[in-house]
Amino acid sequence: MPDTPSSPIARQGKTTEHILSLGDRQIPYTATAEWQTLYENEKPIAEIFHVAYLAKTDSASRRSLTFVFNGGPGAASAYLHMGALGPKRIAFGANGSLPKPPVRIVDNLESWLSFTDLVFIDPIGTGFSRSLVPDKENPEKPGDKPEGKNDKPKEAAFWNVDRDLKALGEFIQGFLSRQKRWLSPIFIAGESYGGFRVAKLARKLQQEFGVGLSGAILISPALEFSLFDANDYNLTGWATLIPSFAATAAHHDRAQWAGNTGDLQAHISAAEQFSRKTFIPMLAMGDTLPPDERQTAYQQLADLIGLPVSFVERQAGRIGIEAFARELLRDQQKIVGLYDAAMTAIDPFPDRLQYEGSDPTLDGIDRLFTGAINSHLRDTLGVETDLTYHLLNIEVFKAWTFDPKGELKQGFIGAVDDLRVGMTLNPYMQVAINHGFFDLVTPYFASNHLADLMKLNPELRPNLKLKHYLGGHMFYTWEASRQQWFAEMQVFYQTAIA
Repeated sequence: MPDTPSSPIARQGKTTEHILSLGDRQIPYTATAEWQTLYENEKPIAEIFHVAYLAKTDSASRRSLTFVFNGGPGAASAYLHMGALGPKRIAFGANGSLPKPPVRIVDNLESWLSFTDLVFIDPIGTGFSRSLVPDKENPEKPGDKPEGKNDKPKEAAFWNVDRDLKALGEFIQGFLSRQKRWLSPIFIAGESYGGFRVAKLARKLQQEFGVGLSGAILISPALEFSLFDANDYNLTGWATLIPSFAATAAHHDRAQWAGNTGDLQAHISAAEQFSRKTFIPMLAMGDTLPPDERQTAYQQLADLIGLPVSFVERQAGRIGIEAFARELLRDQQKIVGLYDAAMTAIDPFPDRLQYEGSDPTLDGIDRLFTGAINSHLRDTLGVETDLTYHLLNIEVFKAWTFDPKGELKQGFIGAVDDLRVGMTLNPYMQVAINHGFFDLVTPYFASNHLADLMKLNPELRPNLKLKHYLGGHMFYTWEASRQQWFAEMQVFYQTAIA
């Protein structure tokens, strides 16, 4: 079956029955893995692949329903599906370490199916989701195209912020109608750029699609892209990284902070206070800051994040994630992971000026999730298709348009305003933001900082809960963190539905 059919094809889904065993409790459920068609002007334009786990109950409409997606952009939902929320998960090593092949799949005792039905969505161009638009503009055979011609994939029409959100909204509307679940408590959960999607959809689903939300869960979210573009003139992004650097340094026993007593949380708190009260003012004063005050701040920063003060001086206090990842354990010829800096790997090019190796915490997990999701879908759930499952489609990531009109660059895109509006449109909606302390890519302190700037009405502020865990971008691969998160999310759902 071709990836991009010349005419719409009704792909065959599969529904199977299973039991989730939780020791003293068993939950019978159906698993439906299928494609849902999107329409434009009553013509089919795409098929979104998804997996729905629905518990068997006499009152399905009263059971909560959670729509789940990952980020990238370009990532399928397999990470949350097989890493944390689904009834089966990958068996990771101690504290999220990567086990040797082959991947091992186990029953997930912390599956959210125990308290909510789940729908894992693969955005178009990821997983098995594909466009159905015929290729009328390029009818040539492969050998007939002029040399150097670079046609965009048909899915590229969906690869921008607004069209992506619209597709997700249309899917959710369609699913609620087909399954007769409009009266269920509805939740949305997204990781990384998926957290950006959640913040946007917290407004859009309610304002444009008529879907009321009981709760929104943002997992390691990227919320304001300006914070990822720190430079000589955009200062805050440097500061939001420091607490994660400090947590990492303490974990690897490299922190030299005078108040360090081995208490990780106390060390993190000290780094937060330094970032806000010392570091940002230091950068903001620029050349007007007396040299002795600047030197004192450099020394404090070096002690907090475990780097030589000479290196901090050379960088003028502006430490990027790749520089930190390479320098922290450079004397051991090791680097730390960007997505989970508690993890280390041997630096393959220790004598080169710039780090040129792969990130062990992103590139290393591809084999696990690719093997797990293909086995689960094709063997356990019985999906029959020749399509390739795109776990992380780099083509999507490279082609993504943050502003379709071309007026703005990625660095100016943000979602916090949408989250603020969504929370005022629905003062009952509960919001959870969760991070891992050792995540350098979407640092937890960025979300803390933004939450403190949201100016939420005192009546709404208790609806926003921030909680962070040991681990990295996928902190749920750490067993203790996954168990703690699971217990706290049970309470979150109970509060949202009560």
